[in-house]
Amino acid sequence: MSATPTPLLDIPGLPAGPADIRLIVSDMDGTLLDDAKRIPDGLWPVLAELRRRGVLFSPASGRQYATLARQFADVAEGMVFIAENGTYVVRDGVELTSDTLAPAVPAGIARTVRRLVADGADVGVVVCGKRSAYVERTDEAFLAEVRKYYVEHRIVEDVTAVEDDVIKVALFDFGSAERSTAPALAEFAATHQVVVSGEHWVDVMNRTADKGAALRGLQRALGITPAQTMVFGDYLNDLEMLDAADWSFAMAGAHPEVVRRARYLAPSNNDNGVVRTIARVLGL
Repeated sequence: MSATPTPLLDIPGLPAGPADIRLIVSDMDGTLLDDAKRIPDGLWPVLAELRRRGVLFSPASGRQYATLARQFADVAEGMVFIAENGTYVVRDGVELTSDTLAPAVPAGIARTVRRLVADGADVGVVVCGKRSAYVERTDEAFLAEVRKYYVEHRIVEDVTAVEDDVIKVALFDFGSAERSTAPALAEFAATHQVVVSGEHWVDVMNRTADKGAALRGLQRALGITPAQTMVFGDYLNDLEMLDAADWSFAMAGAHPEVVRRARYLAPSNNDNGVVRTIARVLGL
């Protein structure tokens, strides 16, 4: 992509002129990243200008903190990372908030996945701790997907026996997560959040944890209002954080429910939509 983003001149319904934005939060996959999982080149000069203006940019993702910190290593100082779908929020290596699961929950999900596999499902479980992610499945096809989102991961014999603070359990389904894996987790949906976070991913977290809860906590801590907050998302795990911002953008091609909930529609992740929209709204 070009290092100089093409100006975006028209977003239906968007007010004219620069806005008083103090916080920008963006999902990663399907939103900021293109389909090849690349950060657009045009983001880096925009981040420098945002920093100069005192505007905080915060990645919000189902990815683990270690993965996000590596992706933004050159600009990470002072940046708030909303990791693991809001269950783990970190700034400058210091935990701001976390929402850990009771030990029985990841163990129960792991047993459910084992039953699904025994019945022929092509699914694998990732137990997400603060220090690392943990997997039992060892085939390269599955591990290749895990590496995309979990830089720190370990293969263990039994994910129910890991010694870590578990903040999320993620399941990768080589088929449709929304149609296959999510319905199989109905027993956990009665007490926890079961969120389809992508075509192939389902995340299980406490009911008190989501990107929106993390964002609202950050807004309170920084004294920033929803009217001063801009949010970008594309999938169902982004809904709550879209609700927390007056400047909420669904990406072109986003899940229909995301498009319905957001106030505005931005160009797609493959059309540099996040960077171009920030430039348009802030008059960069």
